[in-house]
Amino acid sequence: MSPTRSAPSAAATAPASAPRHRVRMPRAQREEQILRIAEEVFAERGFQATTMEDIAELVGVTKPLIYEYFGSKEGLLSACITRARTQLRVATEAAWQATGEDAPLEEVFRAGVRAFFEFIDEHANAFVLIQQEGAVASQASPLIESIREQQSAATMATFRQAPALAAVPDELLEGYVEVIIGACERVAVWRTRRRGVSTQQATDVVVSTVWSGLDALLPRR
Repeated sequence: MSPTRSAPSAAATAPASAPRHRVRMPRAQREEQILRIAEEVFAERGFQATTMEDIAELVGVTKPLIYEYFGSKEGLLSACITRARTQLRVATEAAWQATGEDAPLEEVFRAGVRAFFEFIDEHANAFVLIQQEGAVASQASPLIESIREQQSAATMATFRQAPALAAVPDELLEGYVEVIIGACERVAVWRTRRRGVSTQQATDVVVSTVWSGLDALLPRR
């Protein structure tokens, strides 16, 4: 879906897709529905302004059912962030795998960066949640940081599979990985103020800035 690259106001309207009445469905399907709608509402109204009653009404279930599934509003937010973390990992790994085993390192690098921005475009609400780090419940902040750590670890593992980087010390390569993760996130934030910047342009900004440093680590023929 197309992203809305600006933080919605507290007066934003409720998701139009919310059901008007309760429909029976398996628990796993119901949990996914609750998480999807909760992600939208948290992103639109902010964590503090959102109530469990709001979400229950939009989903079309009782408030006790949401408490039964997630324990608390903080637990529901944590589940939303965990869901986003899993989705981002799957998208990134799929992009790397699609390049093929013999792909040049620059192509692999570019694929991972592009996958991040495509995820942001397709899951704009999840990105708003991640950017609300200072305002969310304290128990959610470690989960938000775990998204960064997950991406760092996955990128590091991918780079370590590249024979050309075999001789690069872990400490140095880890530093480059942290620069990549930070650059991707900051460019994504910048795009919320520059709606005309495409996924391809954002990818080019990060790759053109960081690749020269990574390329310098490769052995010269």
